Amino acid sequence: MKFSFLGVGNMGEPLAMNLLKAGEELRVYTRRADCAGRFRAAGATVVGEQAELADCDVLCTCLPQPEQILAAVMGESGLYRRMRPGDIHLEFSTIDPATAHTMADAARACDLEYIQATVSKTPAIAAEGHAPLFLGGSAKAIEKLWPVLKKIAIPYDLKTVDAACAVKLVSNLIGMTNVALVAEGLRIGQAAGVDGEKLLELLLDTGCASFQMKTRGPWMLADDYKARFSIDIAAKDLRLGCAMARELGYEPKLMEQGLKYLEMGHARGIGEEDVCALYKLIHKE
Repeated sequence: MKFSFLGVGNMGEPLAMNLLKAGEELRVYTRRADCAGRFRAAGATVVGEQAELADCDVLCTCLPQPEQILAAVMGESGLYRRMRPGDIHLEFSTIDPATAHTMADAARACDLEYIQATVSKTPAIAAEGHAPLFLGGSAKAIEKLWPVLKKIAIPYDLKTVDAACAVKLVSNLIGMTNVALVAEGLRIGQAAGVDGEKLLELLLDTGCASFQMKTRGPWMLADDYKARFSIDIAAKDLRLGCAMARELGYEPKLMEQGLKYLEMGHARGIGEEDVCALYKLIHKE
């Protein structure tokens, strides 16, 4: 099959590279020269115009904002209008259910198949082929792509686009709020006189241990704020997740507090740093 890929950033690049490793034909669009060089060296075709991505069997997208995906595929000049009947849109981004339904409906109107394939965990895990993919949408298209999806990630068929969006949004609601809790906890323990590294070692052997503590705790203590997952992207995900919760009749009070920390990070000018940079914001009153 011929794959096209729009959005070869932190998460998109390893997924696209995995398609090449799986032996699939791939074309990508990127304006970053270093990224284009890596893909050419790996055997992909790098196109000069986004519209050229429409020449494919499967269009993959992995973009930061819902508005960017909608702009790429919808409307008279969008990729949907250029793709062939029966082609598939495989959408990896973290988006809200309403946006996913908008694209699924527009895809059907163009005789295309839509799969929401929300990707989770980190770029390093994605590069290993072990990132979870939460799938929903066209059952026929999911069945067709299943052998390829198993080669590039760990797919889970959740049937509906609502479920495929919700699992990742709930994951980030919990996970990003947990980052703020880890940062607060480390600051409190250090204020009590415990060495930071020893504190983290001991906490990881208790009931409060978590993926975020294990992964981002050491980065906090090392002042390593390289953007694996930025504050601004995390804030976008929490805004979408909190909005989804309210639409479902729930008031996500703790998660909204986590969102406030992320918005504070943006206001302080560190929105492009990793979410672990919340550690810099938390001090004794």
